[in-house]
Amino acid sequence: MSIYPEIAGPDAASDPTLAALLAQLDARHHSTICCTLVYGSCLRSGDIYDGLLDLYLICDSYRAAYQSPLLATANWLLPPNVFYAEQKTVGTANMDRTLRSKVTVISLRDFQRGCSSAWFESYIWGRFAQPTRILYARDKAVRGKIEAALTQAAHTLLQKALPALPAKGSLLTLWEQSLSLSYATELRTERRGRAEELASTSLNFYAALTRHHASDLGPSFSLHMEDQELHYRSQIGASSRFLAISTWALRRGQGKLLSIARLLKALFTFEGGLDYIAWKLERHSGEEISIPDSVRRAPLIHLWGFFWGLYRRGIFK
Repeated sequence: MSIYPEIAGPDAASDPTLAALLAQLDARHHSTICCTLVYGSCLRSGDIYDGLLDLYLICDSYRAAYQSPLLATANWLLPPNVFYAEQKTVGTANMDRTLRSKVTVISLRDFQRGCSSAWFESYIWGRFAQPTRILYARDKAVRGKIEAALTQAAHTLLQKALPALPAKGSLLTLWEQSLSLSYATELRTERRGRAEELASTSLNFYAALTRHHASDLGPSFSLHMEDQELHYRSQIGASSRFLAISTWALRRGQGKLLSIARLLKALFTFEGGLDYIAWKLERHSGEEISIPDSVRRAPLIHLWGFFWGLYRRGIFK
């Protein structure tokens, strides 16, 4: 029996435009998509037409999902691949709107591994230790595997984060700081307080997962009520704490390098990738971002200086 909390959100059965988008994506990947997930800001806001809908397509295998051996190899070497897809409105609802999405492709095997401690980097297990809705699953067996992986992602984040966190605190503090550790391993543009916002708006979700995993986090971990609020305790030795803090420092270095590599890869898979990057940076930083002509002409040569300038302005963290 699954313990993964049911997440409210969009439904292809009631939104023909979303259904058409999913059908388009399934055809693009030759009916190899066994599960489709949605997470992120559109899921939290409840408006999938606001910004880009974050979709994760779980495929059977990369070779089967692509006609291009190059794309299949890129997805295998550095998962996941990122694409752009849109769908004009279908039917009478949302007549003058376009459903735009960032589409991420990963195999079921890599997704399961990425949600577990088999992956050193937190790219998958940090990302999916947040509310995620299963839009589509091929059958009950696939749904069960995905729910187990999502549940495992939360466990992995807690297991890796706890030794680097204060010995006690509220549930909100536990998840805010855990998510912040994961966020810091990527080139992030979110404003300060994003982790706290996510943890506070999803506190019931995190309470359910924390209670489920409490007995698996070691005898030093416990939960208790204090001032009508759920709190934790976790007694960690000095050597374990030093090792955990050092390990997260390594993840930050590795993660930022891999973020750059994935960003460069997306330039060749994401139609209008440079404009998407500028839009995302503007959306999260509140500053105007212009792509120089030199970067558009030869991104592999001039992108580095452009990114360095953004980093010095504090756009990237």
